[in-house]
Amino acid sequence: MTEHLDVAKLQRRLAEFAAARNWQPYHTPKNLASALSVEASELVEIFQWLTPEESSRVMDDPDSAHRVTDEVADVLAYLLQLCEVLGIDPLAALDAKIDRNERRFPAP
Repeated sequence: MTEHLDVAKLQRRLAEFAAARNWQPYHTPKNLASALSVEASELVEIFQWLTPEESSRVMDDPDSAHRVTDEVADVLAYLLQLCEVLGIDPLAALDAKIDRNERRFPAP
């Protein structure tokens, strides 16, 4: 059975992984934001030339599903590391942003 995962636990695992490899000096906000952008671009690359219909079925193929899943994980990993370095609670930030968007774009 998979143990319960939460954002803080994943951030700790990422920090421990980096610390064990002495990568902390490279995990500056600038470098992490750049790495996040690269990983997001790799995710976009998977969908780049697909039709809307093909993109909706990308998870039907095990090979493409694996690639998408890995790139999503990479994007999330760098985002969580960036939040950790900057002291941002990603869930609180998202909750506040949704609140602002609800006020900015009220439902009809």
